[in-house]
Order: sequence, then C-alpha cells, then structure tokens
Amino acid sequence: MKVVVVGSINLDLVVQADRFPKIGETMFGTDSKMLPGGKGANQAVAAARLGADVTMIGCVGEDAYGEIVLKNFQENMLDTSCIKKVAEPTGVAYITIAENDNSIILVQGANACVDRSLIDKYQAQILAADIVITQCEIPIETIRYLIDFCAENDVHLILNPAPTPEIAPEYLAKVTFLTPNEIEINQLFQQDAQTVLREHPNQIIMTYGAKGVRYHDREKLMEVPSYKVPVIDTTGAGDTFNAAFAVAYAKDQELEKAITFANLAASKTVQGLGAQSAMPRIEELV
Repeated sequence: MKVVVVGSINLDLVVQADRFPKIGETMFGTDSKMLPGGKGANQAVAAARLGADVTMIGCVGEDAYGEIVLKNFQENMLDTSCIKKVAEPTGVAYITIAENDNSIILVQGANACVDRSLIDKYQAQILAADIVITQCEIPIETIRYLIDFCAENDVHLILNPAPTPEIAPEYLAKVTFLTPNEIEINQLFQQDAQTVLREHPNQIIMTYGAKGVRYHDREKLMEVPSYKVPVIDTTGAGDTFNAAFAVAYAKDQELEKAITFANLAASKTVQGLGAQSAMPRIEELV
C-alpha cells in the first residue's frame, strides 16, 4: 500500500542521564547520540519498515544535517523526490532521556518552509496514496490546507495533533482519524475525554501510554490494551503507533485490528534507544 507523510524532518541530538536536571543546574550525562528524527520523518521510516511504499513530503536545509537525514531515508527505502532543500537549516530536536521518560526542545528550522506550494506541487502523490499522515511540527496553515485538500478528494488522512495545534473544530471534523494522547485531547476540546470520544465515534483514537488506546465504536467505549514490556526509551513510540496504525488500516480497514497492530509495533519501539533506531521491521511483528 502507498503511504504519504507530510511533515517534519529533524536531526535529534539525544542526551541520556540518570535524572532530569533542575533549572540552572549543570550535571553529567551518561551518553549522547546524533540520530535522524522529526515526527514526520519518524512516521515515514516506521511505515516503510512495516512494508509500505512511502513518500515523504517536507523540507531540509542545505547543510550537513540535511544530508544525514536524506541518506537515512534512502537507506530505509523511502521516496525522497518530494523533499525540498531550502536556505533555512535542517530542524533540530534536543532530547533529554531520564527516569523512563523524555523532554524535548524543538528548533523548527527548515520545517517552517513546508507550505501550501508543496501540497500543490505534489497533489498527484497525495491523490495516489491509500492514506496520508501529518503532524503539527510544520505550519498550521499548511495542515489546514492539506486537510481541506484530502477531504475534498476523499483521501484518508490521519492527523497526529502533536504538538497540540491551535486549529478550529471544523478542520478536526474533516480528518479520517485524529490520534491525540490524553493531554492533547483535553487541550483540543476542553472537555473530558470520554465525552469527546463519544461525540466522535470511530474517528478519535486516543493513545493512553501504558494503559493502551481508547475510542468509541458508536455503541460503547472501546479499550485496546497495550503490551506490557520493559521500557528503555519512549521516544518515537507515538510515531510508531501512528505509522503502524496507518499501514494496518490501509491494508484491512478494520479499526480494532489496526490499533492492536499499532500497539504491538509501539511496544517494540520502547524497548530500544532512540526513535527511528528502535522502530521495528515487519518481520519482527509477524
């Protein structure tokens, strides 16, 4: 199946420590790494490793970081023909991992250049997709434009609302699937999660971390449990979930089955270090 990802491309600078530093504190870390990342890129790589034919639409800088992430895409068999090189530097995420969690500071860089013109230029690729995935590390104007385009042309679209965008409810209503976590769903709707899920049956797929996933099937609240595994690093787990859900749904269009597969894929990711470096290949899940 064909998956198109419209989104961010970063290089992740990852630091590990025994705990998070306090404000104003300097402390020693235990390890550091430079890894390809960005929510869009992560989801694209994850989908490719799970057997999809993936095209990435985004921007990188004309710099060394841009060359690193492009090479990584090519090694993962992604179509990079829709990635534009721009004067802005490649996006960077500064990630601290400690206490079985992470904190992230994102510098948008070239991702701010993912604009409406890219959607117009690559309409044919989007129209040919079985499913499109986007996130919110690119300009919100571009996301709104993409939502309208997909809705007008009956293209399945997953919106992963992270970081939480300022976006009107009428746009959220147009997407095929919205995949917030419990914090994002409260920020988007200013209501309790159960009410929101009931009012958006079979559309909002709320991830609940170790508690699994919840959605409403028009009759009742459904809970799909997560897999209980030892956690090394949660970075990229949500991106793996979104990609695996997209791949599985595009294949069968069976909602609960797709969520179960996505939970399995995410459980593999949290057992490794980093985002893309820990994402599973399809042979690990069958």
